[in-house]
Order: sequence, then structure tokens, then C-alpha cells
Amino acid sequence: MFSRRNRPPKSPELSEAWERLDSGDIPAAIRLLRAAAQELPPGEVAPVVGRAAKAVGFDDLEQASLALAARPDHAQALFDFGYACVERDLSFLAIPALREVLRTNPGRLTVVRELVSAYEREGRHREAAGELARHEAEFTDWPDRYLLVFNAVMSGDLALARRQHALLPDPEDAMWQPARDRQNRMLERAAAAQRCGPLDLSDLRGWQYVIGGTVLGTLSPFGFDAGMAGRYAFLQDTPGQCLRGLLRLRTLLSAAEVRPRSVSLLPDRGSRILGLAAAKVLDLPAEPFAAGREDTVVVAYDLNELAREDDGPEVIGQLFERADGQVLHEHASCWTDAPAVTADSVTLLHQSVVAPWGEQMRVGADGGVERGPADDRPEAEIAEEITRADPAADEGDGSGPADRDEAFAAFVTAVRGTWLRGDRARLPSAGPVASSRFA
Repeated sequence: MFSRRNRPPKSPELSEAWERLDSGDIPAAIRLLRAAAQELPPGEVAPVVGRAAKAVGFDDLEQASLALAARPDHAQALFDFGYACVERDLSFLAIPALREVLRTNPGRLTVVRELVSAYEREGRHREAAGELARHEAEFTDWPDRYLLVFNAVMSGDLALARRQHALLPDPEDAMWQPARDRQNRMLERAAAAQRCGPLDLSDLRGWQYVIGGTVLGTLSPFGFDAGMAGRYAFLQDTPGQCLRGLLRLRTLLSAAEVRPRSVSLLPDRGSRILGLAAAKVLDLPAEPFAAGREDTVVVAYDLNELAREDDGPEVIGQLFERADGQVLHEHASCWTDAPAVTADSVTLLHQSVVAPWGEQMRVGADGGVERGPADDRPEAEIAEEITRADPAADEGDGSGPADRDEAFAAFVTAVRGTWLRGDRARLPSAGPVASSRFA
């Protein structure tokens, strides 16, 4: 059992994390571990992890931490600790332990695969690809070469991805065929996107299309070269921004030569508001969403918000497989907590958003900042306001590239032959273009 008697003595960061556990602040302790664990021996970290695991009822992680604290250099204890951390979504803690196993036991593919899984969950795809490449002489095509291609793409190294993809045979086991098909589509999309853009590590629209088949409507004009690269951190959305997204959607459909016959309204309030506005902008009839409906634009404000509705998970499951001619448009998509399905069209990428009809922050009568009330007007009234809003783009701080309508239409024209293909699998990572994350 972990107790005050075995408080970690060697690291100020671990001592502070231990103090946070004493006060019951488990999230703060985990944040401190994220900052410290990469530089410290896993055996020193294990007691703190074990206390946190015990506090939240993660018995498997608590037992693995106990075992590692007792035998800090034991390969099996290190592996079991790493495995339990990955299973409990604490992959950053798994990486040092699994690397230590490989240092003393090189070539163990079971450990390599678990380490690659940890790297992937942390978005460290370049390191995952490097680890796999070092073991190419021993690994198998499925899953190892497949994973090498995937991580090469997700790190932006298309040359490596294409070279390894050419060596990858079709899988003998049918369970791998959907993954093979998705990978084929990723590389086809990459070839299309390279025809109209640099596809370098700052090309957010290009890479968003490559990794998920999503056409990104707009880029954030704030902090582009200060860590955001076209994504938003916190955003108070506006009716004008909603209208601009719908106008980009209209341009997308026209340039891609996709001709829907209706707009489908999802069941959550935000999606119904935006869907009614979309119907007017696109000059199409609006009707409640029905699974399998063809030739329709399904409009979501925020798919994660939809998922919180009572019937949201069922509806999202029905969107995984695309019906013929069906386009899924999401206005505000969270890039740090990707929705369960990936939309075909997205207006903007955010970490946190407040809808125009939500409880937005405002300056109060006393000059302080306060949260205003939600807009409880009828959905049709708010939708009408969106269609009359000013869709002009915010000039921002001048740090980002121009996001002109003509360039957007040219991108769509270049990629339209590879758009709207395959399923809408969830994005496992933000991809090669890095953006700053905020707690």
C-alpha cells in the first residue's frame, strides 16, 4: 500500500504531485506527472501513480505500480506498468517504462507494439514511425508495416509512407481489410491535396483532408505563427461566423459538383438552428434526420454536443457509414476531443467553443466579465438571424495566410475526385500540423 512513509524523496515535482494527492486534487497531480515523468526513472514515478490509481479505483494500475515500485528494474514489472498506463489513457507514463524494457531487451516486438500504441495516443507519430523502422528486419507486414505507413502519414513523412506502402501486401486476414482500405484512401487524398498546396507542416487544410477526408472551411486568423496554425483555442462563436461556414459549404458543394436535395436536421438544438439556416442558404427543404437518406446535407453544429443527447450516440452510429450523396457538415469541431465520427465538411477547428446562442462571456454593468444567459428564442428565429448576419472574415492579427474564397474553391476542385469515399472513422490524432493545447 502507498502511504506517507514512502513519499518519493528525489524529485520536487513528485513531492508536489504527492501533496496534491494529499489534498485530493488528482487532476493536478496527473498534470505534474506529465511534466516530470519523461525525465525520471519509472520506478520513482510508480508510487505517485499508484496512489492516484487507488484514489480513482483503477485496481490494475495500482497493482502494476506496486509491483514496479518493489522491483523498479524488472522488465516484466516495467512492461505491466506501461501496459496498464496505456489501458487507462495515461500513455505519457507508459512511454518511459516501455522504452526502458526495450533498452535492456531489444527486439521484443510485443513491447515495440505497445510502445507504438503509447506514442500514437500521445500524437507522437514521428517517434512511433522511427521505433518501427528500427525493427523492420523483425516485424511482420500486418500489423507492423501497416502501422509504419500510418505513423509516417500522420507525422507528415509521405516519402516514407509511400515507400513502405509499396511493400505492404494485401492482408490475408479479413479483419485488416477496412484498415487497408482507409490507408489507401489516405494516400490517394494526399496525392490530390499535393496538386493544389504545399502539404507541409503548416498546411492545416491539406492535412485535415488527408487524414480524415474532411474539407476544412475556414482557418483561424489568430496566433497562426504563435502555436495555433489555423485552429482556435477558446472561441465565442458568432452568427456571422456561422453564416460564413454555410457559405463555404455552398461553395464546397458547387465546386465538388455535389447536388443534395435536402438538409437533414439532427435532434440537438444547436444542429437544428444551424440546419434551418443552412436550408435557407442552400435553398433546400429541411426535414428531420433519417438514417440512410441519400442526397442530403446533414448539418451538425458540434457533433460532441449531439453525442450528449439521449439519442445522440445512436444517431452518430448511423452516420458512420455514408449513404450515397450524403454530406455530413459540422460547424465547430473539437480537435482535442475528436467526435466519434469524422465530418466531410467542417467550418472550424476549436478546443473550446460557445455557440452564439449559448452562455457567452460579456462585460457586466460593473465593468467585470460575467457569463450571460443563453438565448432561448425559437430556433427558427435564431436561424433567420444567422442568414442576415455579416459573414465577413475577422482580419485577426495578420499572422496567418490569406483564406480567400478563390483558393478554397481551387482546393475543392483539386480534391473532389477523392472526396466522399469510405466510412467516417474517428480521427485518432490531430495529424502532422501541431497546435498549442490549453488546459
